[in-house]
Parts: sequence; structure tokens; C-alpha cells
Amino acid sequence: MKRVRLTAAQAMVRYLANQLTPEGVPFIAGVWAIFGHGNIAGMGEALYGIRDKLPTWRGHNEQTMAHAAIAYSKQLGRRRACAVTSSIGPGATNMVTAAALAHVNRLPVLFIPGDVFANRGPDPVLQQIEDFQDGTVSANDCFRPVSRYFDRISRPEQLLTALPRAFRTMTDPADCGPVTLAFCQDVQAEAYDWPEEFFAPRIWYWRRPAPDVHELDEAVAAIRAAQKPLIIAGGGVHYSFAHDALRNFVEKHQIPVVETQAGKSALPWDHELNFGPVGVTGSDSANALAAEADLVIGVGTRFQDFTTGSWALFRGERRKLLSLNVQPYDSHKHGSLSLVADARIGLEALSAALGNHKARTPDKSLKAKWFEAADRFTAAPSNNNQLPTDMQVIGAVQRAAQENTVVMCAAGTMPGELHQLWKAGRPMSYHMEYGYSCMGYEIAGGIGIKMAEPERDVIVMVGDGSYMMANSELATSVTMGIKITVVLTDNRGYGCINRLQMATGGAEFNNLLDHTVHVNPSQIDFAAHAAAMGAQAIKVSSISELEEALIEARNATVTTVIVINTDPYPTPETGGFWWDVAVPEVSERQQVRDARRNYEAKLKERN
Repeated sequence: MKRVRLTAAQAMVRYLANQLTPEGVPFIAGVWAIFGHGNIAGMGEALYGIRDKLPTWRGHNEQTMAHAAIAYSKQLGRRRACAVTSSIGPGATNMVTAAALAHVNRLPVLFIPGDVFANRGPDPVLQQIEDFQDGTVSANDCFRPVSRYFDRISRPEQLLTALPRAFRTMTDPADCGPVTLAFCQDVQAEAYDWPEEFFAPRIWYWRRPAPDVHELDEAVAAIRAAQKPLIIAGGGVHYSFAHDALRNFVEKHQIPVVETQAGKSALPWDHELNFGPVGVTGSDSANALAAEADLVIGVGTRFQDFTTGSWALFRGERRKLLSLNVQPYDSHKHGSLSLVADARIGLEALSAALGNHKARTPDKSLKAKWFEAADRFTAAPSNNNQLPTDMQVIGAVQRAAQENTVVMCAAGTMPGELHQLWKAGRPMSYHMEYGYSCMGYEIAGGIGIKMAEPERDVIVMVGDGSYMMANSELATSVTMGIKITVVLTDNRGYGCINRLQMATGGAEFNNLLDHTVHVNPSQIDFAAHAAAMGAQAIKVSSISELEEALIEARNATVTTVIVINTDPYPTPETGGFWWDVAVPEVSERQQVRDARRNYEAKLKERN
């Protein structure tokens, strides 16, 4: 057996570069890196040596560059991924939030944080976290609960088993998620005689498991028996590229579809059987069908509480759940009939077994009434002097959008209103991180989307709160020439949570800047801030000016940030559903006591 002498870090990056997709391109598209003493000598030197084959990109914050990596994979339906490396200490723990985001959303990313010395010679080293009872623990153990696979590389030859396990995890549709290989910094630089065959190119295929015969028979019987079946399309439809299979299935069997945040754009918004968004941020049309459904068919959804209205939405008599999911953990939730399979293969098998069976045609007027209401909310105001709503901002962006536009967001007011109001056309044109709803994902995520699909027009919707949490990758988009458009809605604080605070009886406190104790009032010039990082910055004062700025941004050659002040209070007057947010049982405020009575009444309805 031929062998080649390399450091462990050199071996790792050579292996990464030779793991291929069926299309023959590296599964790991590149490595996001911020170097420190825990990875500069080992990983830094190794990445430099392979830079022509495996690119290295530098961000400004470990968490947000990981967000860019995650968004890249999400936009490509998990078919490619990125690695992210940091030093030990804060560089590593900065990435834990991103790992949690990837875990919740079942998205592949390879984290390579530096770790302490395996030989323990210089312990404690700079930034080392010491456990007084366990000498094997380091800060990287924080990654364990938020990684689908975790390993600590304390000997070079451990990579021979750890790396294949990492790729098996990232390319397995059921187990897919973040992988952490904590890489001891002395081991990174240690040499070993590696078998050359370890670096031979390998193609990783995406498994498409077919359904079990018994489970398929049960599912078919349930659909045939249902009087009012309803399909909930989740993110698994996108990850399976099951868009055509879903369309064919619903058209053949006349079963209406509603969409989760992750599943939105699974069917075009104007498809006659797409009844819109479901759940807490859902439409009247979708929630009306959900309330009456006697069979709720989840396709690639994990039934998050925003989808189910905290499990109060599905109220039909003798209601049953059928869950088509590649992950058994998700397919058995809440007593569902389980159909463990790839979404595309599962839908095709169900359709073949159902033959010419058709469900009763749903009331299509529900959909028409909802979109009539949505159009009213998003219409341009007749008076340009009034402070616009976020709904009107969405309308302006919608009117400026093109066929190739991707609108994206993650947290705050916009996710709920985009879910309700945005008219998503082609698949993957709506990119929402709402599994972890992580503030600060937006700008970095926009970079990842644009890197995944450079031909797409990427519009990032972000509030002032999220912008303030993580805006540094705006400079990265400028320096890397990755052009995105950022629409920054400034409602002076956390408008979404302020409304939730009021809805649960609380006083407006510590959310909007006007209700926060400050020695000096906040006077942030967001346009000047964005311009200081090299972006084209435009401050607009009306919806009509916003529409003009969006055209200017489309024609620009650099990232553009458009800032508009918005009213923090209005929300759509229709749509939505109850969400279980516990209200205090005891309070001096009458508003809280009233909210508690309403809360208890809702609990009784659910139970």
C-alpha cells in the first residue's frame, strides 16, 4: 500500500477536496475561516497549500460566516455544503449558535474548531476552558448537543474513521445536520504516513428510501377513508426536490395543500390547490381547511408549534395525522401514522397505490378571499406622509421582484408577515430560517444564497434589531463582490416581541427603544453605517421612494442597503392563529390577569 506523509491538517483538507457530488464537484464548496492560535499554524498552512482546489473565505464573525455556509447549503437543497474553522475559545463558541441553527433545520455544515493540546504539555493554554473534574473537557464540548456527529481529533490517524463518518452524516437525508470535528492544535501539525487510497475521489449519493409496504398500505387506506384530507408541505419537499411529485399528486387526487415556513414555494402561490401559509402566521384559507381536516398529511415537516397552532389548530372530528418523512423521529410525532420515505419517492408510491382516487374539491373561494385581503394589506398607501407598515414594505418588494428573485429573512416581524403575504412563485424563491429564528442570520444568509446561485436576485429583509446584532458580513459581501440587496426596516427596536408583550398583558418595556431606559436617546444612522462598510446606501421616506430605490439597487454593481422607517404596531387584520405563550398566573396588572383568563380558555379548547 502506497503512503504519503502529511500533517493531519493537510490530510484533512486533501480529503475534503476529493469528496464529490454525483455531478463531480466537491461536496465541500470551500472553507470559511477566521484564524487564531488554535488553527493558524496547522489548518492555515494546509488551506494555503490547497487554495487553488479548495477555496478559503474570511468572514468577520465566526457565527455569521457559519450562517453564510448554512444558507449556501439550504439554497442548494443540501446537495453541497461548506466547512467553517476557528481557533479555540471564543472563536469556537461563537459557532455554537450556528450549529444549533443547522441542527434544527437539518442542514449540513462541517465545523472544525481548534482545540487544546492533546499532549497537555502547555496546559492551560490561552483561551482554554478547564473543567475541574474532567480533564478531557474543552469549550468544544458545547457542540455536542447541537451536532449530529461530534468527534475530537487527538491523534492524526483518527481522521481515517472520523472523516468518512462526517460525510456519511452530512449526506444522509435522515441524519443530515452539522458535524463537529474538534481538532487539537498540536495534532493539526503532527505528521503521519497516510494510505494514498484514503484520498481517492469518492462520490456521495443522496439516498432515497422507499416506503415500507405495510406503512404504505396503512397510508393509502387512511387517504381513501378521509373526507377532508389536507397536505402540509414542509421543508422536506425542497430537500427532496419533490416539487413536481407534489404538484402531480395534488392535481391527480385533488387534495389541497398548505405550506409551512420551510415549505413555502413548494407549489406556486397561484396554483389552484395551494391554499397558502398554515398556522400561527397562516392565512384564513389554510387555517380553515386545517381546522376541518379529518386527515392531516405532513410531507417533510416536523410539525413545529407555529405550524400546528401549538397543536390547537387541527380540530376535525376523528382527526388523524399521516406523516411522510425520511426521518423516523419526525414521522412518529403525536401519534401519526408513519410513512418513512423520501418525500418524492413516497408521494409517487402513494399516488400509484391510490390509482384514480380523488378527494372532495375544497372551497376555492377561501383562497380568493384570502388573497383579496393580502392585496389590501400590501397595497401602496394613498398618503405618502404616513409611516408605512411592514406589510406595505413587503408589497413594494413584491412589485419589484422578478422571476429569479429570492426573498429571505429569519427573525422579528418580517417572517410572520412574509409567510402570510409573500407570493412565492418558483421553488426555492422563498428562503426563511424559522426553525431557530436566529437574529443575525439575514445578511450572512443572503451572502450564502448568492454564492449558491449567483444568477439569482437576492433581497434580504431585516429589521433594525437583527441588523444591530450581526451586520459585519455586509463588509464581506462588498469585499467579495457578492451583490445582494438589503431592505432594512427601522421600527426602533424589537417590534415583534413588543407586540407579543402587549398581547400577553405586559406593559411596553425594554423592547422598543422608546420604552427603554437610556441616558442618551438612540440616534443610529443606518444608511451612514452601511455606507461606511462600502455598500451603496439609500434612505427612503415612503413606499414610492422604496420602489424607486429597489430599481436602483437592481441595476447597481455593489450591495445596496435601503433603509426605511416603519410603524412597529400594525399587523394583518385577518389570518393568524393562537400560539401557546404562557401568561403569568399572578400579576398586579389587570391586563395580565385578563390575558391569563383568555390563555386558560385557549388551553381548554386545545385539551
